[in-house]
Amino acid sequence: MEAKAQARHVRVTPMKARRVVDLIRGKQATEAIAVLQFAPQAASEPVRKVLESAIANARVKADKAAEAFDERMLVISEAYVDEGPTMKRFRPRAQGRAFRIRKRTSHITVRVTQPIKNTGKGV
Repeated sequence: MEAKAQARHVRVTPMKARRVVDLIRGKQATEAIAVLQFAPQAASEPVRKVLESAIANARVKADKAAEAFDERMLVISEAYVDEGPTMKRFRPRAQGRAFRIRKRTSHITVRVTQPIKNTGKGV
């Protein structure tokens, strides 16, 4: 079973968000939440919220399919940050010039997977 969550147009630069996402990729979901809770980067909060949303989506999928659900078994199979639209602003500079400020946004995607248990039956 797998579930996905996305946060679009998050007001954090993609480079800063990728630093945080690289910390959790491939880890167990509960361990990743603990890492994000205590990470000093500001981008860790929106990434944590997306991860918690993906876990909740997995829980809903398991309830619909009447399957057993264990949050501790979930693993982050995919986590990536794409660049969103950039807001452009202008700042006055010396001698009547203008300087462009780029306020970048991100699209954060996290996919969690519950590994399939091997029953041990031979082929």
